[in-house]
Amino acid sequence: MDSMIIAAARLLATGDLLGALKRVALRNDAPALALRGIAMAQLGDLVRAKALLKTAARAFGPKEPVARARCLVAEAEIALVSRDLTWPAKTLTAAREVLEAHDDRLNAAHARHLEARRLLLIGHLDEAERLLAGVDPAPLPPPLLTAYELVVAGIAIRRLQTGVARAALRRAENAAREAGIAALRAEVEGACEVMKTPAARLIRRGEERFLLLEEVEAVLASGALVVDACRYVVRDGDAVVSLTTRPVLFALARALAESWPTDVSRNALVARAFRAKDADESHRVRLRVEVGRLRGELHRIADIRATRDGFVLAPRRAAEVIILAPPVEEQHGEVLAFLADGEAWSSSALAIAIGASPRTVQRALDALAATGKVQSFGRGPARRWTIPSLPGFPSTLLLPGPLPND
Repeated sequence: MDSMIIAAARLLATGDLLGALKRVALRNDAPALALRGIAMAQLGDLVRAKALLKTAARAFGPKEPVARARCLVAEAEIALVSRDLTWPAKTLTAAREVLEAHDDRLNAAHARHLEARRLLLIGHLDEAERLLAGVDPAPLPPPLLTAYELVVAGIAIRRLQTGVARAALRRAENAAREAGIAALRAEVEGACEVMKTPAARLIRRGEERFLLLEEVEAVLASGALVVDACRYVVRDGDAVVSLTTRPVLFALARALAESWPTDVSRNALVARAFRAKDADESHRVRLRVEVGRLRGELHRIADIRATRDGFVLAPRRAAEVIILAPPVEEQHGEVLAFLADGEAWSSSALAIAIGASPRTVQRALDALAATGKVQSFGRGPARRWTIPSLPGFPSTLLLPGPLPND
């Protein structure tokens, strides 16, 4: 490889993007195209970067599999940053396997980080953790070590393991400082802010307050019966009953928890679960059926007893009933939570991340746009959605389950 390409690559690695571009700006050979593509990506021109990397990958061809695989990994990173979740994940996996087969350990580790970040984004935590297990962080240079620790922290945050998350973020801060790349330090600082931002609201006996992530972890370990409106589950210690796909049952559970230790009238439960103003006999019959189903779901951790006027929640072991709710509750909160990361999302990417149909997500976006809560730019497949500044809105750490399907 010639000295100009080596010099540009070294400058790129240290964050001197303009210095790198000066050395390759007028060249159209494959290595120069690849370096220009990476530099343009870091400067924020993702469209141009993607085109350059595609051209470089074709120019390298099958006779230079390692160089071509590196281009594909860079393309995958651009797709992740631009929230293009339709970019084929199998292509990234294949590129990583090529790099591993040719003992390019650092670039293979970077590919693993990208795979893990994508899985983390769509909530596949176990798969992300398995991928990271294949990386030894000890020999990683500071920029890659920072990326590794950020993924470790992200998984821990989503699992409410705040001690693990804080330790990983400290290591990420140290690595980013050693790397000396301003953009990397800013990314770590942004991740650290998650630990200082309200992650949920605690509702108990008519009172409520905001909770930080570590306080949420403490609540879940407190021995109370927790109706978790962030993830649509009911918890009692290690016993977790998921009602993600049973919105009526969850609405009943939350109404009963909000009133505990007193009962809730049948009319109030009908209004809450079925959104009916007046309860007629058909509503009462349906209520009995749904309460019976909820009783069956919760039988290990609580009973639901009939009273003269309605029903009351009766925990089997817990001495307290607590509700965890998102910091901000409103319709289509799942969509807003993903858009709150500041990136521009396509509706198809949101559908993949949330686990809902594209039609459901598009309807949610149209409804939010009508009230000025989201905005879009571009047309057709290039259309992207963003959120105006909304300070304090919950991040994706405590996202509920998928939107109801069509």
